[in-house]
Amino acid sequence: MPKPRRESAARADTRPAFNRPPNARPAPVPRQTRSATTEEEDYDDYYEPRTPKRAPPREKAKASSVPSPSPEKRPRRPSDRYRSSSNGVRDSPRREEKKKQQQQRDRAKYSSGTSTNSTSQLLSSDALAKLNAYNARAEFEEKYEERKRNKKQQKKQYKNLKAAEATQQQRRKKHVKNRNVSGAILEEGRAGEKHRRAHGRGGGGGGGYGKEYQAHRRSGADRGRRNKKFWWLLILIVVLLAIFIPVAVVVSNNSKKSSGGSSSSSSATTSDGSSGISNDCDSSSTPASAKGTYTDISTWMDTTDFNCTYTAETVGGLSVMGLYSSWDDSTKANDNVPALNEQWEYGTMPIRGVNIGGWLSLEPFITPSMFNYPASAAVVDEWTLSQKLGPSAQRVIETHYATFITKQSFIDIKNAGLDHVRIPYPYWSVTTYDGDPYVPKVAWRYLLRAIEYCRENGLRVNLDLHSVPGSQNGWAHSGHQGDIGWILGPDGATNAQRSLDIHNQLSQFFAQDRYKNVVTIYGLVNEPKMLVIPPQSVLDWNQKAIAIIRGNGIKQRIVFGDGFLSLDSWDDMFHGVDNNLVMDTHQYQIFNTGQLKLKHQDKINLACSGWTGLMVAANNPQTGWGPILDGEWSQADTDCTPNLNNVGVGSRWAGTLDTGDPSTSVLTPTCAEPPCSCEQANADPSQYSAAYKQFLQMYAEAQMHSFEQAWGWFYWTWKTENAVQWSWMLGLQAGILPDKAYAPSFKCDSQVPDFSDLPESY
Repeated sequence: MPKPRRESAARADTRPAFNRPPNARPAPVPRQTRSATTEEEDYDDYYEPRTPKRAPPREKAKASSVPSPSPEKRPRRPSDRYRSSSNGVRDSPRREEKKKQQQQRDRAKYSSGTSTNSTSQLLSSDALAKLNAYNARAEFEEKYEERKRNKKQQKKQYKNLKAAEATQQQRRKKHVKNRNVSGAILEEGRAGEKHRRAHGRGGGGGGGYGKEYQAHRRSGADRGRRNKKFWWLLILIVVLLAIFIPVAVVVSNNSKKSSGGSSSSSSATTSDGSSGISNDCDSSSTPASAKGTYTDISTWMDTTDFNCTYTAETVGGLSVMGLYSSWDDSTKANDNVPALNEQWEYGTMPIRGVNIGGWLSLEPFITPSMFNYPASAAVVDEWTLSQKLGPSAQRVIETHYATFITKQSFIDIKNAGLDHVRIPYPYWSVTTYDGDPYVPKVAWRYLLRAIEYCRENGLRVNLDLHSVPGSQNGWAHSGHQGDIGWILGPDGATNAQRSLDIHNQLSQFFAQDRYKNVVTIYGLVNEPKMLVIPPQSVLDWNQKAIAIIRGNGIKQRIVFGDGFLSLDSWDDMFHGVDNNLVMDTHQYQIFNTGQLKLKHQDKINLACSGWTGLMVAANNPQTGWGPILDGEWSQADTDCTPNLNNVGVGSRWAGTLDTGDPSTSVLTPTCAEPPCSCEQANADPSQYSAAYKQFLQMYAEAQMHSFEQAWGWFYWTWKTENAVQWSWMLGLQAGILPDKAYAPSFKCDSQVPDFSDLPESY
């Protein structure tokens, strides 16, 4: 609130107007007393008179003996145009001009000698003074009324200016960086230009807001419409980003995986990953009680080929959500094998199958990109990977489930001439326990969908429980590298019982009529390490599991592992338990240092003569245990593939296998002719020599021939990121495997070359 004005007593000039010099101040008109309301309103008047404050008296300076120089002439400032006049009135330029014109007329009037002007000279000085005062007062009141009429408009403008100034100050606080000036502007002398534009300043004096800025601020309706458009545009951008960013991340991850190795790996991923991730299901039928649970379809990353209809139905406590109620078992893998609804003569008709390892049960050498962490992070298996990923584990791992193996994978498996698929899956696809870091149950629906894809392509399935609680061998592919906690250790009995409970659920589920023709082999547990676990303990557990499985209605063949025991040692073990069992053996030359150092010709001869005789003898109940198949093998002739022997561990081939345990470390090269190098084995297949390609295909086909003398084989594995010699898909593309699995070009009765032009050390 402004302070009240003081009444100033100006000295009256009583001389007649014609006797006063030009521009002399007339007698002041007494001020009228104004109300508080009028005073407040006139505060907003730009041209309201103001009484200047008197400065305090200054001390007189002592006279100087030296004459002072002439005062420096100061340049006139733009604001001087509106400085108050001597009578305290601050005049506008227009009023100043009118005042000058009036003064000129007065001088002309009083200096004229005409008779018209002379009549005024006959008036008394007192009358003339009153007349002049009256005229001045009338003029002032007329101007005052004019100002009063414009008062409301001026007050409104004043408020608009204040509001605009406050808004600009807020913007300046939020965008302090806008005050920075580029070096180019500084060099041109335009450092203040940006600041003036930001505040709408004009180029001349006055310091007021520009007309364009005021007009923009006054158009409130336009401003509101612009703000609405801006916010709708922002919302649209956010929605689009929410849609495209996850898709871009998935595509980027696939690209990284495929480009991480050879060119053939890249092209394979493009072909194999043609089915993208999508969730087109309507979740409106999902009840509130199921929101956020496994059966909430809106939480599924990929719903391709799933039944979106909500159901709470379970079999054996396992959800059937995603399955359709009808199926077709009339399909066949190729013309050389029967349809699914026809009998397969196992033992007479060999299995030619492939694993889809590293998919539902992760393995570092199959997907090294998922384990690409510094050694200090100690990410070596799915347990430590899940711990490392934390809350993002489900998103990362389910993305892998949805993209690494797709519908196209099973089409390609069929086209490769294969007829069976072994599907490794972990126990956490069924359930998890306290302390488990694994992603629970998500793998279950991908397992069910994979079985349906196999059905569509006439492929029979071997269900392989690849890991059990506590780990059956302490290796990374069991989920938890380290100690064996299944059967052994303080929690061994608990974990053994848990694995039996899991089989109780699984066998109830897969005993359904829909699986009798497609799931033809049911596995107990992958690779129990019976060199450490007492064999009899494992056999007792096997017997309990078989009783549960048969009791729940499974009539298919049940497969159990040889536990790394010699096949001869099984002659007198585990007989009379069940009449529909099959033994599973895994034959690899590369993990045996005695076989690893064989020359190329000798490796093929071992596969032909040695393994053929071994499989034939073991498969015959008169000379061995009985029905036997090879569930894992590969054409790799070295163990050079990174992460194959665990993350960050070297190879036997090069003599760099340092496990920290002298009993298992191999620190001297084991190739036939040292020094040994992994360079050729790990090279892109386009760099393979013709002789090396010939050897690799012949080596693979020799093993195929041997295993087909028993129940057949499952190659390890269908797909890897860049380990070509461990991927049937990549080996097929590289030209080191037969075009059709049922039509190899080499059999063991063929002559084996000596490969003299192929180095034995690479």
